[in-house]
Amino acid sequence: MNHTNQTEDDLFSCYSRSVVGYRYFAVLWGCAVTIIGTVGNLMTILAFAIDPHLRTRFNVLIVNLALADLLYCTILQPISVDSYLHLRWRTGQLGCRIFGLLVFVSNSVSIITLCLIAGGRYLMVAKRAVFDCVFSDLGLSLLIISAWTLGLVILGPLWHGYVFVSKLCMCSIHRKTYHPYPTILLLCYFFFGLGCVGTFYFLIYRRVRMTSLALLRYRFSRRSSRKKPASSTKDTNDSGVASSMANTCSFEMSHQAKLSLTIDEINSEKTSQSTHSSATAGSATKSPPDIVPTSSSPTPAPINAASSSHCTASGDDMEMKHVTRMCLAVFLCFVCCFVPFLLINIADKHNHAPRVLHMFCLNLTWLNSCINPVLYAVMNRQYRQAYHVLLTRAFHYF
Repeated sequence: MNHTNQTEDDLFSCYSRSVVGYRYFAVLWGCAVTIIGTVGNLMTILAFAIDPHLRTRFNVLIVNLALADLLYCTILQPISVDSYLHLRWRTGQLGCRIFGLLVFVSNSVSIITLCLIAGGRYLMVAKRAVFDCVFSDLGLSLLIISAWTLGLVILGPLWHGYVFVSKLCMCSIHRKTYHPYPTILLLCYFFFGLGCVGTFYFLIYRRVRMTSLALLRYRFSRRSSRKKPASSTKDTNDSGVASSMANTCSFEMSHQAKLSLTIDEINSEKTSQSTHSSATAGSATKSPPDIVPTSSSPTPAPINAASSSHCTASGDDMEMKHVTRMCLAVFLCFVCCFVPFLLINIADKHNHAPRVLHMFCLNLTWLNSCINPVLYAVMNRQYRQAYHVLLTRAFHYF
């Protein structure tokens, strides 16, 4: 009996003199992640539920990301804090395997969701018809279910490979148990998956930049054409625009006008809320960023209509850039949180690095589960307003 207890203590203990002091810092860090992550991700989900302006197709993916983070912060993070506080794993081998599986499934869903967000934004900019087909209501449901199913199918067979790793003081995949399967998964998820996300955002940046430059050139051409006096106002086309005005526009300018129309396509994503937006289009400061306001006049003046439409496109273009920057920031934070942990595991195969360094790099990954709601509040006006409404209601309730 004493021999068995000694063996279990060796298997599930991460005690070391070098980490006795550090564990209190890790415990405080983990408690902060648990509180901030649980409250923040829960607010993200509730904001999506109560605010119609946030019910866009991309925000469905953000809610899926919040669910994966909420799973980690609410259930898994307190278990990690307990193991650091006692410097040993206290839930047994079965609990260790369940914990390891859920941790990796949560990270898997996060990476797949980041890929879907980046790929969807690229399709929205470059291939709108494909985007409408893939990211329909049914398509989104299938994508989200597939993300969770894929994580379970890929990581489930590693059930016997989830063991307690003393240098991390947590349960993880033992790299030698199913070698080289864990290494292949690491390459596919973190390097290939995140590499695809980075490539998509680079292509989005190029596309948006080209469209913005084309729009600026078109506006300049419009302003210069308005300065020229109209030679005749007798001949008009079907739209009521004088033919002399049409003659002042070159073929290049008309081509640039067609390019500028892609901005309207980019920002018409929130189709389910188009009726609501037209009813509230009178308040410019309250119109959601994913909706393109429409004119209420059936036959507006030609020049004023053109100017208004281009101003609207400019505002929506800026909103689209803000949302894309927010998604890019989420991706970059994910990379910054996980890259140190990946590098030290690749470089230190023989465990020569201090145990504290391994633990610190692991603790950086904890931040990824609680930092996204902070980014939404800082970089997205609608989420910021929705969070304010939720906090106000909670304050009055209590």
